[in-house]
Amino acid sequence: MAGAGLVGTLLATPLQPPSITLPAQAISAEEATTHRQKMMTSLQDLLPHRPSKLTPEGAPAIENLIKDHTGVSVKAYLDGQSLNHHIGFTGFEQHLKRFPGDSLAQHDDVQEAGIAPGLGAWGYFAPDANSFTTKDYLKEKYYVAVQTLYLEEWNRDFAKLRDWYKYRKVLVVNPVNGQAVVAVIGDSGPANWTGKQFGGSPETMKALSLHLGPRKGLVLLMFIDDPEDKVPLGPVNY
Repeated sequence: MAGAGLVGTLLATPLQPPSITLPAQAISAEEATTHRQKMMTSLQDLLPHRPSKLTPEGAPAIENLIKDHTGVSVKAYLDGQSLNHHIGFTGFEQHLKRFPGDSLAQHDDVQEAGIAPGLGAWGYFAPDANSFTTKDYLKEKYYVAVQTLYLEEWNRDFAKLRDWYKYRKVLVVNPVNGQAVVAVIGDSGPANWTGKQFGGSPETMKALSLHLGPRKGLVLLMFIDDPEDKVPLGPVNY
């Protein structure tokens, strides 16, 4: 009887919809386009159109510009680490195997890119198909390759740097059109002889509109300062 009374009370009480907290600074599509265009124009004025490394003195202007227009906190130098290039040519990479037994048919986009015969620099994204999560899926979907192998201290501090760079979040911006994507470092390369300093997964390159034609372009790549892992992977919607 006590149970029946409780059920009756619950049924008589109107259900309250879950509370939804909207972003504090939600903006319209028109305003987002304006932000993208302003950032694009400013970057074109500030960045050289050649592979380059930002100086510690010059980096804050770029960092602040990106933070103002995207809300993403980026750093050219983070925890004492910096790549040899912040501006460089990126190339179109293949899909990576995410777990043992993974195949191209199991990748849901840009299958024409093919799948790499070997593994990424940190091996599989998941130990097996049963433990493969959405987070693992997004890491492979939006990965970049960076030239960790050419870092001056890479061989000397390999154990430390390997863990620091593994799936480190980065922001990649195409200064020609202002399109940007949040990705993770999922592989090492390319070799210097290719003339490229970075590589991007098929979906990363698609988000930058660099997946057609020569499948190559100059981009800005910076670390994301996100210790609480709140910045989602994928295209930036300003």
